[in-house]
Amino acid sequence: MSTALAPGTDTYDVVVAGGGPAGCAAALVLARAGRTVLLADAGTGPPKVGETLVPAGRVLLGDLGVADRVLGSGHLPCYGSLSAWGSADLHAVDFINDPHGHGWHLDRRLFDRRLRDAARAAGAEVTEGSAVRAPARTPDGGWTLVLRGGTGPAGTRSGGERTVRCRWVIDATGRAAAIAVRCGARRRVGDRLTALYVPLEADPLDTDRRSLVESDEDGWWYTAPQPSGGRLVAYFTDADLPAASPTAHHFHRRMSATRHVSRWVHRDGPPPTSPAAPRRAAAHTAHLDTVYGDGWTAAGDAAVAFDPLSSQGVLTALYTGLGAGLAVGARLGRAAQGADSALAAYAEQVAAARSAYLRGHRVIHAQEARWIDRSFWARRLADLPGPSRRPREGPSTS
Repeated sequence: MSTALAPGTDTYDVVVAGGGPAGCAAALVLARAGRTVLLADAGTGPPKVGETLVPAGRVLLGDLGVADRVLGSGHLPCYGSLSAWGSADLHAVDFINDPHGHGWHLDRRLFDRRLRDAARAAGAEVTEGSAVRAPARTPDGGWTLVLRGGTGPAGTRSGGERTVRCRWVIDATGRAAAIAVRCGARRRVGDRLTALYVPLEADPLDTDRRSLVESDEDGWWYTAPQPSGGRLVAYFTDADLPAASPTAHHFHRRMSATRHVSRWVHRDGPPPTSPAAPRRAAAHTAHLDTVYGDGWTAAGDAAVAFDPLSSQGVLTALYTGLGAGLAVGARLGRAAQGADSALAAYAEQVAAARSAYLRGHRVIHAQEARWIDRSFWARRLADLPGPSRRPREGPSTS
């Protein structure tokens, strides 16, 4: 679909849809390269809590020139992790041996806001609360887009709709991949993983800054301290299994049955008599069949989304955002002949990252062989070679 450009429409080289780590990284790269950039942050959806940035994240933030600015006060250091996986015993990974130092339990709102501030300081225009809608091609090969809600240039506009024009669109809208899917890309979903999570109040006895993972027969548990105080507890299972019941009773009953998570959560006494019901968030593995097309490129979860067990979510968002920004910048600066080579190289980088993730994903799930007759584990072990990893047909109920 193409459309004529309305008089007075604001024009940019690139519009980045999505103000998370991927979108901000892309906007930073492009703005510093002298491109005119509009970064539109919809600011919708539930707050992202419980996320950890691994030590290598400092390298990517350093490449973007924002490490000190973004990783200042407000986050908690993460000194390592504990896991009860494949057995009931705890195993520790200590970041003291990591050349990049410790990781971070992120305050995602603060983290993302600092990234957007850095993009603004680099020269990008940043709109808050602005959803990108109605992408349409113009006769000259560009785009018109409608921004709904939020602020305009220098914060002078609010609410309503605003039409903008650009040469290129970067889709950093998360797992929905709203722009890419509208442009014809297909979303490939690898599993049905969902997260049920509950934030808990601060406990003065809780001073451990490590994260903890513990598997059970229908999924796995995760708990970590929060920068705002308190602790997050999350359970990951497939959305179609009975274990995914969102009731407070079911969630806390299962949590109390764990060997390690329950002790961390209830250090100072028995569980509450009126526990909170868990919230739900998507956690499935997914990717696009193509991460770029005519006039658009996808980054972050829009391009490829990993199981949270990998702890690679924020890192991959920064990596793909940086790569997308460099590729689009190169594409806009080249003549037609060979113009897509940078985008093709970016697509290969994303594919390589996904392949590495899948190899690691198979290895880690193969280490848990206690419940291979349960649906959650059978699904993840089905493609592994060898008779010891061939799952038996088993029940899918608790």
